[in-house]
Amino acid sequence: MTHSATTESRRAQPETGGGRRRSQRPRRRWGRIVLLSLLAVLLAAGGTGYWLYSDLNDNIDGVDLDEALGEDRPEKLPTSGQNVLVLGSDSRAGANAGLGTGKVSGARSDTALVVHIPEGRRQAVAVSIPRDTLVTRPECAKSDGSALPEAERVMFNSVYSTAGPACVVKTVEKMSGVRMDHYMEIDFAGFKGLVDAIGGVSVTVEEPIKDTSSGLDLSAGTHKLDGTQSLAFVRTRHGVGDGSDLGRIGLQQQFMIALLSEVKRQDLFGSPTKTYKIADTLTSALTTDSELASLTSLADFARSMNGVDPSTMETIMLPVAYDKTDPNRVVAAQPQADQLWEAVRSDAEIPESAKKSPATGG
Repeated sequence: MTHSATTESRRAQPETGGGRRRSQRPRRRWGRIVLLSLLAVLLAAGGTGYWLYSDLNDNIDGVDLDEALGEDRPEKLPTSGQNVLVLGSDSRAGANAGLGTGKVSGARSDTALVVHIPEGRRQAVAVSIPRDTLVTRPECAKSDGSALPEAERVMFNSVYSTAGPACVVKTVEKMSGVRMDHYMEIDFAGFKGLVDAIGGVSVTVEEPIKDTSSGLDLSAGTHKLDGTQSLAFVRTRHGVGDGSDLGRIGLQQQFMIALLSEVKRQDLFGSPTKTYKIADTLTSALTTDSELASLTSLADFARSMNGVDPSTMETIMLPVAYDKTDPNRVVAAQPQADQLWEAVRSDAEIPESAKKSPATGG
């Protein structure tokens, strides 16, 4: 299933506790992997002096995965390509507090993508993990050094708030058997700042969207959205389809296509000033693994992906089924999930059977 630049409205399904979700075909989304790719290219193209480099370099927070996870990790296969776990943090703290994203304590992994970049760096695959998937969280070390015991049937997006990013990586590795080479996280403020830095992004909606929760109110037609509106657009769910969490995946996909089109139209790489502004915004909101936590490393990583065409990226949702005990939660569907992870692990083509999810929305 390859990417298609459609502006067609997507249907949705209830998020958590609002009734059973209806069936829908697997969704594809760019998620924040687009921001990863864009940032890396910007950093590779920009930079006009040591002070600029130092300023941007100091913005990036790093997580030492090797120290946090130790040796209990999947084997790194010689032909497994590169695997990056990309998270979107929904923290309401700091610069995120005034963005109209609700009043929820702590932070969760609002968006989670396992991005597989195969050997030869040609066509990438992004696997989306639904945030309400019930998983087994392995034993992890918390940020204060204390041990967090293993727990079964926990919400995937709760792992971040309970034990931090390293435990999210460990959880993904345990459930997939795929070793994560890198980790990247961006928060609400970084997303909003990117859109504002490029002067807004135009989207077309075929039906009106009115969501009192996010504040989004759009008539049918084309609109140029600023950063705050764009954040509401990619997070809205009550104003589209049947008001579900997975329903907004279609809007996120549509928005990211529009974002890339706007970047290309403006030729941002030809403007060092605008490049710096965007890079400054994103690095301030970016957390990576320690190996990527510098401009030099990010630029090297970007250059290694020069052969990847984002328009050919295959985006897949982890096959899930409704949980038999709680229909408002999902669990990995078998054997589809195992087939999917095996293909990623061995750098093989993903079989069509592994792309079909019993619980995919309405």
